[in-house]
Amino acid sequence: MFGVSLTELAVIAFVAILVFGPDRLPDLARQAGHALRKARSMANAARDELRSELGPDYADLELRDLDPRNIVRKHIIEAMEDEPETSRAAGASLAEGQVPPYDVDAT
Repeated sequence: MFGVSLTELAVIAFVAILVFGPDRLPDLARQAGHALRKARSMANAARDELRSELGPDYADLELRDLDPRNIVRKHIIEAMEDEPETSRAAGASLAEGQVPPYDVDAT
C-alpha cells in the first residue's frame, strides 16, 4: 500500500496519536477519508468527461494510459513483439574480427 510497510504504518499511527491526541484522531481520519473520496470522485468525473468528449473510440480510456512513460513502454513492447525473431538473432553477434556497421550520416 503506497510503498509503506506495516511497521512504518504503525510508527506513523503512533506519532499521530502523540501529536494530535486520541480525541482528535478519529475526526482527522474522517476528514482525510472525505478528502480522499472527493479527490477520487473528481478524478472519475474528469475521466468520464474526457471519454465523452473523445467519443466512442476511446470508451476504454484510463487516465494512467495518458502517462508518457506508459505510452512509450507500450509502443516499445508492441514494436518488439512485431519484430521477427530471426532479425534479432541475426544482428546479435559479429564474427571474430568483423567490424560493426557505422553510419556517418546518423551521427
